[in-house]
Amino acid sequence: MLQTDSERLPKGLVHAAAGIESIEKNYVIQKSDILDIKLYSNKGESLIDVNIPKPGAVVGTNAGGAVSQNPNFVVESDGIVRLPQVGAIKVEGYTLRQADSLLSVAYNNYYVDPFVNVKFANKRVIVLGATRNAVVPLTNEKMNLLEVLALSGGINDNAKAGNIRLVRGDLKDPEVHLINLSTIEGMTKANLIVQPNDIIYIEPVKRPLREIASDIAPILSIIGSVVSLVSIVLVLRNQK
Repeated sequence: MLQTDSERLPKGLVHAAAGIESIEKNYVIQKSDILDIKLYSNKGESLIDVNIPKPGAVVGTNAGGAVSQNPNFVVESDGIVRLPQVGAIKVEGYTLRQADSLLSVAYNNYYVDPFVNVKFANKRVIVLGATRNAVVPLTNEKMNLLEVLALSGGINDNAKAGNIRLVRGDLKDPEVHLINLSTIEGMTKANLIVQPNDIIYIEPVKRPLREIASDIAPILSIIGSVVSLVSIVLVLRNQK
């Protein structure tokens, strides 16, 4: 899985030291994103339930279209999120910090010194391979590769720390970063910021003898059962 010829790197395969600038960037809000929005007044002193609007205000909805019990709101196909009181706000293309400022200004007409905190509720990466397979939510902006690996269970004795691949983009023509965590230099270069929908593959250590034993164990079990059955039949015949 995801193996490549070491003599000829395929198109899109780069080492972690290259392309870091393209990876280290803030997540931006996109269509269909789910936003966790919390509203405070008095510069963050008092938490306000953004889902309980004042009479006559626009009601926010969650992913199912119902009134949300949690402060989660969907970015619609036109890049707009619809919020109580302030209505439709264009947020597509903004970073979380920019969205905080934008919504704080919008709520300034309703509250004294409003403070808004926006987080993603649906950003995640997938970890496959030698460690337990996991879907890791990106709860914080600029989570790096090492944090994601730690959250997925870390690298155990069955994993090749020197051959970790970060797959990004369209799987028909992905960009693959080859990462080596077996050296201090490699760990320094691998302090990469992951992006939503990245796939991280950790190559397992191959143990041929263990794999062969595992493959032939069912066959040996069947042979043992047959031998036992034949032995019982022969014993019964000799007793007659």
